[in-house]
Amino acid sequence: MRFEEVDRTIRTYDGVRVLEAQDDLFYLYDPAGDLPPERQQPFATIVTGDHYENVSNLDRPGAWRLNLGLTKATYGELLGPVPTGRDADWVLDSGHDYAARDVLMPHPFYASQYWVAIVEPTGLDQLLPLIDEAYRFAARKYANHEARQTR
Repeated sequence: MRFEEVDRTIRTYDGVRVLEAQDDLFYLYDPAGDLPPERQQPFATIVTGDHYENVSNLDRPGAWRLNLGLTKATYGELLGPVPTGRDADWVLDSGHDYAARDVLMPHPFYASQYWVAIVEPTGLDQLLPLIDEAYRFAARKYANHEARQTR
């Protein structure tokens, strides 16, 4: 599977804005297209190289990683408790091989915020429920913030 297929799928969701940096994609829930920088937290990212870290070995040809921010409950159901120990490079010690292909695992840095990662997934079907969850969670956080602003 190529990352373009996942990219096309995420872009079909209402209210999604995509930011690009260093050939990586950052998906925000921003239905009005006017989120201030301090609120531009993506709900999903596609990373295509070792721009930020090298534990996933993404500089090899065709390598990429999908990252998704999930709810605490869903993260726990899928992967159990979040890892807390970190190595000298701040990589979370989860017991996973962060370069393993097609394995859902804790994000190497952001698992403590309930982010998951998968390097070179082979099929979209397994990802759709997780993408839906990340999108709905982002939309709910956006709506809650908007509601607080209008009180």
